Amino acid sequence: MPHSSKSPLISCQELQALQQNNPNCLIFDVSFDLFQPAAGFAQYQECHIAGSHYVNLDQHLSVHNSQQACASGGRHPLPRPEDFALTLRQLGVNQDSIVVVYDRNGLNYCGRLWWMLKWVGHANVYILDGGLQAWQQAGLSTENSSPTALPSGNFQLQESGVSLCTAQQVFDNLGRSTQVILDSRAGPRFRGEVEPLDTQAGHIPGAFQRTFNENLNAQGLFKTAKQLEQEFALLLGNNKTQSIVVHCGSGVSAIPNVVALTLAGYQQVSLFAGSWSEWCNNPKYPVAKG
Repeated sequence: MPHSSKSPLISCQELQALQQNNPNCLIFDVSFDLFQPAAGFAQYQECHIAGSHYVNLDQHLSVHNSQQACASGGRHPLPRPEDFALTLRQLGVNQDSIVVVYDRNGLNYCGRLWWMLKWVGHANVYILDGGLQAWQQAGLSTENSSPTALPSGNFQLQESGVSLCTAQQVFDNLGRSTQVILDSRAGPRFRGEVEPLDTQAGHIPGAFQRTFNENLNAQGLFKTAKQLEQEFALLLGNNKTQSIVVHCGSGVSAIPNVVALTLAGYQQVSLFAGSWSEWCNNPKYPVAKG
């Protein structure tokens, strides 16, 4: 581990030391734009952390072939774990790799790779706190030439280190005190006033709302664990052992809330990866507005 805590985050200084001292360090840039899917790679080509490799949300972290069985529904369906393990090998990930992920989008997209690595049992993965902007502000090394493709890795599927929740499970537990639902979309989408991406506006009945970027401070870093703990206690109550199901539009921007809940000490946090885009497309699932 690059540092003694079990935090999902790594600082720029810690990453710099890790890069210099550990040949097993792998850095992935997961920059993306939902409305311009090619923009992330173009930005990566213009500037990225020296030695980092690009991972594409659509290509590497989602399945879009309807013939292919996958682990969740929605606009960005998760691949099957065994298929993702193959992708990781193709990306050069080994059993002993220490993986660090970042983006230039307020840590919105890189969290998806962090969570998916934990999902297939790779515990040694960290999010660069503050992303590319923090790295540049620290005056650390960037480049615009792509590094040589990595040789295939030896990663093997392990026992999952995170919890994945299905739409049916969320539906079965609606209204029960044992399930708390946290919606990571912006307020206007949650209330059903606008819906730029999905077929229906609104939210899952009983859900709480906290936009994913509320977890960052003015510098683009995650707020302190104490501050996050206080904010979540105000929103959700103080029960750290209750089951919290986090979702967003398509299971991507929910992850900053998953990370923040982890930092705040909540113990049972699940991702509903199909999220609103899966929920609102099934007429049997109820929709609330306001």
